[in-house]
Amino acid sequence: MTHDIQEAKKAVIIGAGFAGIATALRLRKLGYQVTLLERLQQLGGRAQVFERGGYRHDAGPTVITAPFLFDELFELFDEKLEDHLEFVPLDPFYRFHFADGSQFDYRASIEDTLAEIRRFNPDDAEGYLQLLEKSKRVYDIGFKQLVHRPFTRVWDMVKQIPALLMLKCYRSVSQMVNSHLKHPLIRQAFSIHPLLVGGNPFKTTAIYTLIHYLERRWGVFFCMGGTGKLVEELGALMQRQGINIRVGADVDEIILNNKCATGVRLQCGETIDADLVVFGGDPETCYKHLLPKKKGIVWPVLKKQYSMGLYVLYFGTRKLYPDVAHHSIWMGPRFKELLSEIFDHKTMSDDFSLYVHRPTATDTSFAPDGCESFYVLCPVPNLLGGVNWDTEGPVLRDRIITALEDTILPELSSVIEEVFWMTPEDFAKDYRSMHGAGFSIEPRLTQSAWFRFHNRDSHINNLYFVGAGTHPGAGLPGVVSSAKVVEELLTGVEVGSGG
Repeated sequence: MTHDIQEAKKAVIIGAGFAGIATALRLRKLGYQVTLLERLQQLGGRAQVFERGGYRHDAGPTVITAPFLFDELFELFDEKLEDHLEFVPLDPFYRFHFADGSQFDYRASIEDTLAEIRRFNPDDAEGYLQLLEKSKRVYDIGFKQLVHRPFTRVWDMVKQIPALLMLKCYRSVSQMVNSHLKHPLIRQAFSIHPLLVGGNPFKTTAIYTLIHYLERRWGVFFCMGGTGKLVEELGALMQRQGINIRVGADVDEIILNNKCATGVRLQCGETIDADLVVFGGDPETCYKHLLPKKKGIVWPVLKKQYSMGLYVLYFGTRKLYPDVAHHSIWMGPRFKELLSEIFDHKTMSDDFSLYVHRPTATDTSFAPDGCESFYVLCPVPNLLGGVNWDTEGPVLRDRIITALEDTILPELSSVIEEVFWMTPEDFAKDYRSMHGAGFSIEPRLTQSAWFRFHNRDSHINNLYFVGAGTHPGAGLPGVVSSAKVVEELLTGVEVGSGG
């Protein structure tokens, strides 16, 4: 333990999403008195849980990869995750439904995946193995060596340039995938991963091809009881360790004295002293709204490209759909053009692609007997597109229900119930997400590592950032790993990557 840590006793963390929770646990392990503040009425940040008419819905993240990152949080305190939670491996990882009516299962074993690929193009089986090998090489550098490393100095980035050039990470994910695969639908299937972390595959740096190997190495899991159950058990772990958790605590300002954060002021007027402040939301929200204007300090609110928005439709059905996989990717007729309209032009399209979550495929507790729970995520423009969601929300609901009824959910309109939805406006209001973006800033090369918001502010040396907008990025592995980056900045000790 360093001298600084022994002196700095009180840590205040703003935002109790997965990044804030992971940071609270890691700082508690380092000996801090930790106060975790959440403006919503429950922990989890975007990982809220909605209960409607006997149906349960995980509101946010539903895909668990890199499960060891959660094991580590319990192991910090000599506990075992499996004593509290059950992670169930899924097969297929994802089922793709293409516009031509064909179906592709991305399977848990390589052999099963290759058999699926051969149905589309026998030559692509060998191409997939090459892509997987390339993905492993990117993983060995991108995940093992870069994800948990701080990028607070430009030199940190410069040192990695040779490795990134060797792996051709200046290319996009789509360019990398297309160099190995030829069938257009198989290309689509293996290019969608950036969308799960807010990126356009045609613009996202090929560093993100490491997700392929990450899934192969560790699998894709569902937490029984849902992501909400995972949040609940992490909350119980924090309580066992004496972390002070406060929900309904809205921070109005981070208090500064010279170039030091000395605490926070809540909207109710209460102040909480701190030796260390960690912000777990969109960094730009912090810089614009929580930090006072200081003479001589220019906050780093650069012109950033933000991720797409999300329209999320929740509903139950009075009918079982046993042929629908736990995770389905429903692809519209266009791919590159649709993404360009969403990301570049920020316009609504006549078509769409969808991610369909059916947790009742694995955990029947999500719905009453004989019923199913569904969550459908549709990428849409963020609020910079100026879409009127009061009128567009119900229209998109009807279009999605019709499209699913015509394809994978027959009779949907006659068995659907308890329907509600979230739009980018809800993301902006509930999560203070800049421009209502679903995943903070886009994972482009020019917005990765040193080019993202830094995990420690360059002016306020005890102000730290975790979460989707900072390094290493969005998605559960990314935001949970950002807590490791802060730990390394505090201790100077490199935190492991889990293998």
